Amino acid sequence: MITLKGDSIYIRALEPNDLEFVYAMENDQSIWEVSNTQTPYSRFLIRQYLENAQQDIYEAKQLRLAICRDEDFPAIGLIDLFEFDPKNNRAGVGIVIQQDANRNQKVGSEALELLINYAFHNLNLHQLYANISTENAASIGLFTKFGFKKIGIKKDWILLDGHYQDEAIFQLINKQI
Repeated sequence: MITLKGDSIYIRALEPNDLEFVYAMENDQSIWEVSNTQTPYSRFLIRQYLENAQQDIYEAKQLRLAICRDEDFPAIGLIDLFEFDPKNNRAGVGIVIQQDANRNQKVGSEALELLINYAFHNLNLHQLYANISTENAASIGLFTKFGFKKIGIKKDWILLDGHYQDEAIFQLINKQI
């Protein structure tokens, strides 16, 4: 099991008892925009996903970790590596904190820092990237704080409430590789 500890949070591999949390996250329509979700998920599908979550990142091409405040195990958010490409040493990064009360508390910053260190030092990745709506100032601020650079704009990429929004792609190159 992967567990990475910071000063006030830790990120860990998903566990079977995360079923209700992941179910709530995947079915929260308010975050579908950032998670690129279009339809609800059943508990059955989430249970199957959690049963297969032990797959190695090289096999699954993704890694989803729970963000937790303490050792009691309750998750408050999720952070992902997705589209893992070991040939080109890159992966996408996504992060979502479930409740507003846990946002702007440096939880996302600490989780992202832990994941960047893991990706660059344990997986030896050369680059990470993030796709962020140009309307999402909080996420843009979070990623640029860690050196992610905006490298392009995808025009009219996201349809939200009948209106198109642009999406920016941000990239962080590991200068040590």
